[in-house]
Parts: sequence; structure tokens; C-alpha cells
Amino acid sequence: MRIVINIVLILIIAVLGYILVDSIREPIEFKAQRDIREGAVTAKLEKIRIAQESFRDITGKFAHDFDTLQQVLSTEDFKIVSILGDIDADEEITYDTTLVSAKDSIMKLGINLDSLSYIPFTNKKQFEIKADTVTYQAILVYVTQVGTNRSNYMGKYADPKYKRYDDTYDPNKFIKFGDMSKPSLAGNW
Repeated sequence: MRIVINIVLILIIAVLGYILVDSIREPIEFKAQRDIREGAVTAKLEKIRIAQESFRDITGKFAHDFDTLQQVLSTEDFKIVSILGDIDADEEITYDTTLVSAKDSIMKLGINLDSLSYIPFTNKKQFEIKADTVTYQAILVYVTQVGTNRSNYMGKYADPKYKRYDDTYDPNKFIKFGDMSKPSLAGNW
């Protein structure tokens, strides 16, 4: 009888030990995965923001989809205008326009146009992209917004139960840059 009680106690201790270790491991894994995944998504959104700004430099507006963004940045050129002469010295002012490949410039920044639209840690889900014009302070301006719900890239950590480890964590929060109601390219991360 004593052996049976000892075996039962050892099993109870093992189960309680496992529960204790798991309760410590889970929040640490969650925080590590959240930091890794959000860092990757934020980095990708920053690259998309650079691409959208480059698109605007070429066309004067923002791309409303990734196909258009990729097509323009792959085929068009940036126009760089140099002003020659000094107006203060009564010299004649001339303008020199140089064309620079947008694709080469974007690639030098480490931006891959072929995979730009895909959300990290997903099976090729794409970011949501919008572009339009709005009247802001009586002026018609171009606006854009690109982002995704946190639940798209958090995998098993998109469960609301993980909120108990971080009060600010909301798996349904939309991580984005830009704003469709005002001219802003700020991110909310």
C-alpha cells in the first residue's frame, strides 16, 4: 500500500511540476513570438511605405493595389532635376533632368517588389491596401492606408486568451500605416 501511495504522489508531483513549467513557458514564448512577428510585419510595412512614397514621386498619387505598385516601380524612372546657376549672382538658370531607374533604386533599399504584398508568417496572405483622394482643410489630397489585422500573422497566438499576459494585446487590432481621412503616412505600431 505504501508503494502505491508513493507512486501516486510522484505522479501528482510530476503533473504539478509540468503545469508550473508550462505556466512559466507560455508567456515567455508568447512575448518572444509577438516581438518577432510584429517586428517582421512592421519592417515589411515600412518597406511598403517607401514603395508607396516612391510611387507617389513618379505618378503624383498613391497605388491602389500591389500590381500597379509593382508595375510602375519596375518600369518607370525617377526624374531628378538639377538646377544649374546662381540666381543671386545674376547667372542664367538652367535645369538638367536625369532619369534614374526606380527598380534599381528600390532594390538598393532591399525591397523585393515580387514579395512586397505578402504578410510575414502567413501562407501568402496579402496586406490590405487602399488609396484615394480626400478633401483635407479645403484641399484635395491623395491618401493611402496599408495594413493587416494582427490575427493574420500571429498564428496560434491570435487567441484572445493571450491578453492575460499583456493588457494592451488585441489580436484583432489593425496594424497599419497611413490614414484614409487625412494625409498621414504614420504607422500605429
